[in-house]
Amino acid sequence: MAARKQLNIALLGHRFMGRAHSNAWRQVTKFFDPAAEPVLKVVCGRDAADLQAFASRWGWEETDTDWRRVVERPDIDIVDIGLPTYLHAETAIAAAQAGKHLFCEKPFSNTLAEAEAMLAAAESAGVVHYLNHNYRRCPAVVLARQIIDAGELGEIYHWRGAYQQSWLINPEHPIDWKLRKATAAAGPLWDLGSHAIDLAHFLVGDIVSLDCRMKNFITRRPLAEDPATQGEVEVECAALLTTEFANGALGTIETTRYATGRRNRHTFEIYGSKGALTWDMEDMNRLQFYSEADPAHARGFRDILATERCHDYVKNWWPPGHIIGYEHPFVHAAADFLDAIAQGTGIQPDFREGVRIARVLEAALAADASGGRVSVGGELAS
Repeated sequence: MAARKQLNIALLGHRFMGRAHSNAWRQVTKFFDPAAEPVLKVVCGRDAADLQAFASRWGWEETDTDWRRVVERPDIDIVDIGLPTYLHAETAIAAAQAGKHLFCEKPFSNTLAEAEAMLAAAESAGVVHYLNHNYRRCPAVVLARQIIDAGELGEIYHWRGAYQQSWLINPEHPIDWKLRKATAAAGPLWDLGSHAIDLAHFLVGDIVSLDCRMKNFITRRPLAEDPATQGEVEVECAALLTTEFANGALGTIETTRYATGRRNRHTFEIYGSKGALTWDMEDMNRLQFYSEADPAHARGFRDILATERCHDYVKNWWPPGHIIGYEHPFVHAAADFLDAIAQGTGIQPDFREGVRIARVLEAALAADASGGRVSVGGELAS
């Protein structure tokens, strides 16, 4: 077997997403056979001591505290952006201009204008660009798309999505970058809603109009940099969208950080003329499927454990019935991304999808500000 081409990776960021991405790059060739081999060349961050400890733990060859120097290195093929959202646009545009392929975390950007600039830079450079909405690569979610594409739900009438967390119910939780408008753009609408909107686009189609209501429950908190001082929470605590899709379906999307007891609950329900689907990230290997085609005496939601070898990605892991977890869709994304580069193909969702999502998010902010329904205009052609 011919040796695979090696692709050198530069990772920007070494916290939560840095760990998730590092694990994916390290695991991908152990379980998959991508057309290119990743080399963990350099990791970049601000804290040199923490960075070195991170690099030693995860196997990165080098460290650097200057991201511009890193993205301009001629030996780097891929720039993996695991930074806070407000740093995505500047780093992605610079990396694209340097000719690097782009693997970018979500939310994509802080504004629609940034999203469009990132897409323009990537397309102008002719690089492969990927936006890591990792839940698309859960085998049960892929199965949901296959069931829909096969027409087994018929005409889709309803989408009900929710992303619920609870980490802000403690009023002493300090104000950090996620609670400031300049760095986070908005609250859970932006951070969690980007995931929910992506799955809605993936499974149902484009959102064409919406209204939005946002709410603040705790308006003042201690400052992270000065806990003795209280500051203003600049983003919403919860948001609720009602949406209409291009195919006529109606939807709701709830996002909150105040759902007591819900650590990271991401769900959807889809109802159509012939059937229905439900999924819950906290039980990510299972898909609930109801079909009107079943005999009347046996109709009901069936529980599908998406761990058979016929389910996408599963055959690369464990025997049937052995579940996978949160980290595995990141590995799936790494495998697909490496193949896309080596084979000269695209990968979804890409930066174009990031622009679509940003259009919906900005429409939601406008709807909340106006108190009325807003059209999601200027959609990109598929």
